[in-house]
Amino acid sequence: MSSSQHDHGLPPGALREVGDGVFAYIQPDGSWWINNTGLLVGRTGAAVVDSCSTEKRTRAFQGAIAEVTGTPVRTLVNTHHHGDHTHGNHLFAGATVVGHERTRAEVIAAGKPNWPGVWAPVEWGEIEIAPPFLTYTEGVTLWMDRLGADDLRCDVRHVGVAAHTTNDSIIWLPGQELLFAGDLLFNGGTPFLVMGSVAGAIQVCEEVLAPLAAATIVPGHGEPAGPELIDDVLGYLRFVQDVARRGKEAGLTPLQTGLETDLGPYEDWLDAERIVGNLHRAYAELDGAEPGAPIDIPGAIGDMVTYNGGQPLSCYA
Repeated sequence: MSSSQHDHGLPPGALREVGDGVFAYIQPDGSWWINNTGLLVGRTGAAVVDSCSTEKRTRAFQGAIAEVTGTPVRTLVNTHHHGDHTHGNHLFAGATVVGHERTRAEVIAAGKPNWPGVWAPVEWGEIEIAPPFLTYTEGVTLWMDRLGADDLRCDVRHVGVAAHTTNDSIIWLPGQELLFAGDLLFNGGTPFLVMGSVAGAIQVCEEVLAPLAAATIVPGHGEPAGPELIDDVLGYLRFVQDVARRGKEAGLTPLQTGLETDLGPYEDWLDAERIVGNLHRAYAELDGAEPGAPIDIPGAIGDMVTYNGGQPLSCYA
């Protein structure tokens, strides 16, 4: 099987206004290491939601910001620790980098990108590890000052359980019914739960995201959407659990189960090889592992490469 269904001639990222003074920076096509970020513009300063995976992509994001506002970026909020959302932190000199306390720990532990043979070659550029240096345990509220209008409230909340990772946070703008979901949600791409939890992701979708009744959701990858995106992702997560149960009952490994699985309505989602990594996590949970418990992540990712015909996974970051 192959994940080479991407277009090498990807268009550049672009800011799209999704609220009053609030923008989503959408980077097509949303596959490996090609994430979305956000921009919130205040009267005397701006805030961003996440940075990008490479120096070039983060500088392009900064260029897009400069076309919208001349106010400095004073705050950068990380939704979780993965490098596509944090590698560019250091380029926002002078900004306060905010994140969950475990996001800080995991950014430090991950260090600079080092994935030989896993992804197609990436031009990372000059990357310096810059973890959040203002951290929280449950959440924090960010206020954007506005001229002639009420200040914009942004609730930054840890979701309380491992899901995409062990340290996922959302940014909720209640006055605009707008949600930055980070990688808890993908639109048109396959969710990735190897470092988190399938069961936990279902819990977060049902108990944290859905009750917000967001009118607009900016996922970590893919196009902004409405609340129907939560149901789409939930369908896939339950599918993974069902496939894992059947595979385990048949005595198959996660790789064997993935290779035999008809992805059905999810076959056209980007990065289909993630089914194997997700099955590794689902198998562990069937064996009683708690959400976010350590598993053999290098082994799971190696099986994803095998699923991909032994070729490095497609990456156009």
